[in-house]
Amino acid sequence: MKRLAAAFEHKVPPPLIGALCALLMWLICGMPPLTGRPPLLLVPAFALVVLGLTVDAAGVLSFRRARTTVNPFAPERTVNIVSSGIYRLSRNPMYLGMACILTGWAVWLWQVQAVLGVVLFVDWITRFQIIPEERVLTQKFGTEYRQYRQRVRRWV
Repeated sequence: MKRLAAAFEHKVPPPLIGALCALLMWLICGMPPLTGRPPLLLVPAFALVVLGLTVDAAGVLSFRRARTTVNPFAPERTVNIVSSGIYRLSRNPMYLGMACILTGWAVWLWQVQAVLGVVLFVDWITRFQIIPEERVLTQKFGTEYRQYRQRVRRWV
């Protein structure tokens, strides 16, 4: 089983996982039309998507400022631990942003089963992206990264 899990580590782009989860959410909700929703749903759905995009962008900008890689397939190319800005609140704001976007989509779909897509995304990203990244960063940065992990939560 470990060999199978290792086969998925850092192999699928996180935005693709997000897109597949969004498609799955729409499918398990019976492919409802995207228009004709109650106008009040638009506000929280839109707010969650904007929040997600903002958090995602803040994570990317922090990495760019620190001149470190945003490549999810190469955590070993990280040149330093980014712990300022949005990274004071979450160790994974880019993934958190994607989860917020999916939550906004779930609100828009307005069916409880849509939440399964958000749960699937969080589980997949945690297992096959975040935990392997943490392993690499712990090996590379040792105590500095362990201390950062103690101060800042994985998601929120």
